[in-house]
Amino acid sequence: MIQVQNISKDFGGQTLFQEASFLVAPGERVGIIGRNGSGKSTLFKIILGEEDLDGGCINIPKNYSFGHLSQHIHFTHPTVREEACSVLQENEEGWFESHKVEAILFGLGFDEESMDKSPSILSGGFQIRLNLAKVLASEPRMLLLDEPTNYLDVVSTRWLSRFLKQWKNELLLITHDRHFMDSVSTHTVGIHRQKMRKIQGTVQKLKETISEEENVILRTQENEAKKREQLEKVIDKFRFKASKAAMVQSKIKSVAKMAPIQRLNHERNLDFSFTEAAFPGKRMIQIKELSFAYANGPKLIEDLSIEIFKGDRIGIIGPNGRGKTTLLNLIASELCPTEGCIDFNPNVKLNYFGQTNINRLNFENTVDEEIQTAVPDSSRGRARSLAGLMMFSGDAALKKISVLSGGERSRVLLGKILAAPCNLLLLDEPTNHLDMESIESLIDALEDYEGTAMVVTHDEELLHAFANRLIVFDRGQCFSFEGTYQDFLDNIGWNFEKKDTVTALAVCPVKEKEDSPVPTKENRKERAEYIALRSRLLKPLEKEAHRVEETIKKTESIAVDLEQKLIVASEQNDGDAITSLAKELDENKKKTEQLYDSWEMTTASIQEVQSKYPLD
Repeated sequence: MIQVQNISKDFGGQTLFQEASFLVAPGERVGIIGRNGSGKSTLFKIILGEEDLDGGCINIPKNYSFGHLSQHIHFTHPTVREEACSVLQENEEGWFESHKVEAILFGLGFDEESMDKSPSILSGGFQIRLNLAKVLASEPRMLLLDEPTNYLDVVSTRWLSRFLKQWKNELLLITHDRHFMDSVSTHTVGIHRQKMRKIQGTVQKLKETISEEENVILRTQENEAKKREQLEKVIDKFRFKASKAAMVQSKIKSVAKMAPIQRLNHERNLDFSFTEAAFPGKRMIQIKELSFAYANGPKLIEDLSIEIFKGDRIGIIGPNGRGKTTLLNLIASELCPTEGCIDFNPNVKLNYFGQTNINRLNFENTVDEEIQTAVPDSSRGRARSLAGLMMFSGDAALKKISVLSGGERSRVLLGKILAAPCNLLLLDEPTNHLDMESIESLIDALEDYEGTAMVVTHDEELLHAFANRLIVFDRGQCFSFEGTYQDFLDNIGWNFEKKDTVTALAVCPVKEKEDSPVPTKENRKERAEYIALRSRLLKPLEKEAHRVEETIKKTESIAVDLEQKLIVASEQNDGDAITSLAKELDENKKKTEQLYDSWEMTTASIQEVQSKYPLD
């Protein structure tokens, strides 16, 4: 358990935290949300001792270990496998632990061939993945993960979600991917107006809680303002009447006692819409038997044929490095097909948002100058207006591109895309560098846009909200799928998820036992007997797992109540209460850990039965 108590921190002339507090109880997986620049990453640095506090303290138990996903790359072993296993402690089951590490590497997108490669020849993204694998395999007391999905594709992101849901120890998670955060976290902390607010539940529940609390504050302020106004009217009316002097003095004292009204500042959200160009007709693009390979490289796309029509919402999905961005570059005519062709309707007006496009911004221009280059009539007023929409109002629009962060440059590029009407949008990972509120605005803008859009993304929230057709890179193929992302998951699914061994090996390892005889399944009778046997073995195990899960929920709920009481006791400096509550929390923790152990054993038994008695 760690306690963040009344911390204050100023950074770069901005107040990030002002007497902010929250607590992480044993076994909690806590998602941390807040606007870009609100101090999420700074909080991690403070916890790790890389930044000093201006006030308050963070209480961390002795011998408490942290695992942090570092962007610093430093490898000391000759192969990926050896580097990942270097974090393991020596023990009699070292061979078994190494298999767990391999399972983590496979889950994060490494293949058998890459296991014996030198880490130094990996791409930057896969070097970060190797760092992530080392952090997960080291099994620290608390994981600190800051945007872990930034270097992952949708397949690895889904695997990581499954892994973290089984994490027994504590977790602090920063991510712009709400779907991922809600799938993993048991609690959510919001950094809001320099304070920290924690609830048990999802991002949406926290936002609703904060909204309700702020409505109460606003109503209270309105009532206080009315009361002050009434008192001041009475004072002004009777100020010079001697007979009312005592009453006036009483009212003056009442006004003086009233706290000054501090208005809540409005927090701006990115709010915009794409401008549609007219498109007479129905079919926009016809892709015929398209193939592409870079020189001396494998074929990334082979024999892809698809027609793209007005109003299509196409999600382009698959593991990294398989050709998704290459496909957009081909459609944008930045690359030429190796074979096949792409035929465009002459009325297509295309806008392309890509990661490489961000690097093409003129770093010497100011924000409004750069946006102005894309405004058809070169209107500075229109450029300033678009800069304001992208949250560069006032002097912020005069900043040079060279001093902007990656997220700010992404917003500038979005502003340039808004400047020119189009009927075909190509978006490559548009949610990278955006916070949750900005991603919501992007999803709303795409839903309102009546043109055609093709989006490369690993953000499942965006895929579920946006796509009605898919182009899928998986199983070594590139193919089109007619349906939503949920339809794809229900009917085809990702190839790696057909292999249930990954999470089992990495999280709930079970030692192999001697093979037991399995009934044959050659006819209906034997098939029925086979299923009945499987069911008899599974049902009591599944019932026990459910019972333990419900008991865990109860103990975790008790822990939440105890931690809230502990925070109150800490604020009141009630030493006796702190001691008593800490003891109760510790006992609750031990009981919860025992329950998790029981749940793991039961789950492992379920997986063992499922493995020995699989269904086709």
